[in-house]
Amino acid sequence: MKVAHRPEELDTAERAVAIGSFDGVHLGHRRVLEAARSTGMPSAVVTFWPHPRLVLGNRVELLTTLQRRLELLEEAGVDEALVVEFTPELARLPPRDFGESLLRKIGATVIAVGESFRFGRGASGDAALLEGMGFEVRVVPTLGSVSSTAIRTLLREGDVVEAAQLLERPAEVEGTVVLGDQRGGTLGYPTANLATPPNLLVPANGIYAGAALGHRAAISIGVNPHYGGEERRIEPYLLDFDGDLYGKRLVVELWERLRDEAVFESEAALVAQIAADVEATKRARRPEPDS
Repeated sequence: MKVAHRPEELDTAERAVAIGSFDGVHLGHRRVLEAARSTGMPSAVVTFWPHPRLVLGNRVELLTTLQRRLELLEEAGVDEALVVEFTPELARLPPRDFGESLLRKIGATVIAVGESFRFGRGASGDAALLEGMGFEVRVVPTLGSVSSTAIRTLLREGDVVEAAQLLERPAEVEGTVVLGDQRGGTLGYPTANLATPPNLLVPANGIYAGAALGHRAAISIGVNPHYGGEERRIEPYLLDFDGDLYGKRLVVELWERLRDEAVFESEAALVAQIAADVEATKRARRPEPDS
């Protein structure tokens, strides 16, 4: 998939364009992408970074980094992506100017959007305005309760199984491996300590079964109360893995929440529980979308 950051980086040619933030690239987003791809024309996505709500002064916990969003868009079969820098100036742009300076400039012929999509100054632009400008617009109805907001709520509650149904893939947490306390190695279960990007949502504290780098993983999210920790950490233990991960980006799938964090009566009891978590991780099943 070709990624551009300015309209001039794409050849001016007829194409079908899907527009949106696409945070999480969930099931509803994929329906919008498919509406563009089903035209048979070259398909492109116009997406925004940073998230518009952040630029407008609102708080939002993101489901994916930009890098992961682009990877998921490519997996969905999109040919091109135009990442538009969202600025206060862009937010104030009249919707017709947005349509001309971005969509017309890249040769958009068909435009696919979700039914709640709004754009331009005061969110005054909609599908009808785009149609009035001469674009063929395909409006994709909202898919039941599927939304980035609903997924965020589920993840804050630790319900990664239901979140996977709305995402049409396992929930994930992403970060760079940094030096931690190295306590896991002394217990026989060396973990990677993830530093996550700002504004990225981290699911509820607890112990999860999942996977990373093709290995099953038992993942601890929380403050490690047994040792009186206060800093929230994400620490996956990759089963049957031997290698140096420091400084590397890691995308960790969360398949199932196994239990809450806990304080144990002894270190031996803690190690016994970790062993049980590892066995539960071996039995865990990767969530698959309902047919």
